[in-house]
Amino acid sequence: MGMKLMLNSMIALALSVVSTAYAAGLPTQAELQKVLKAVVKEQNGGFGLNMWSTLVDRDGVVKAVAFSGKGRGDQWPGSRVISAQKANTANAFSLPGLSLSTANLYAAVQPGGSLYGLQHSNPVDTSVAYGGSSNKVGTKNDPMVGGKIGGINVFGGGLALYNADGQLLGAIGVSGDSSCADHNIAWKMRHALGLDYIPAGVSPSKDDNMVNDMTDGVSVGGWGHPVCSAKASDIAKRFVKTHPVRPKK
Repeated sequence: MGMKLMLNSMIALALSVVSTAYAAGLPTQAELQKVLKAVVKEQNGGFGLNMWSTLVDRDGVVKAVAFSGKGRGDQWPGSRVISAQKANTANAFSLPGLSLSTANLYAAVQPGGSLYGLQHSNPVDTSVAYGGSSNKVGTKNDPMVGGKIGGINVFGGGLALYNADGQLLGAIGVSGDSSCADHNIAWKMRHALGLDYIPAGVSPSKDDNMVNDMTDGVSVGGWGHPVCSAKASDIAKRFVKTHPVRPKK
């Protein structure tokens, strides 16, 4: 009888751990992958490549990793960890009252910029990034899941996630195409997931959209990002109408 009670307690604890993985309101791995696959098929201003996407919670713990191709080799292998870095960065440098995308940080970390050196802080935990079985990469059991990935990435593709109550839940990172297409895909994914109740931002539209205001390597507003293509920039510029952030309820 004692053994049965112990077994039941262990099962209950295991189920509790599983259920709390998404208790913060973050999408499941299946939901993340479904939205990623759908958005990658759209025009995003890049090369139309397959992508990686990672979710982290507010503590920087990886909660889900997904890819859009048929197998893990159908997208750049190096972009898996980059997508996680982007998610970590957007989460680490966003607040309940201010969202900063990875794209917003590009100009500020250049030599002479106000945040120069930021990109060298918070290094990636290589044991989390490269540990575990390769066969599980990109699945619900990706080896990064449950670990704090760390890492800083300062080009487009990372966005903080806010629910309808304005609660900052964590962030999403996307990688695998041009940095501008990465940003556009992440923006569309966040919108599709209904986690874009952004409180405020540094862009002209007062959100965390990409700001293409750089001339000769200098950002007019200090939060700029280089233009990858005219098409990508146009897509991002039109988000205020096509995929507007939502006001907190």
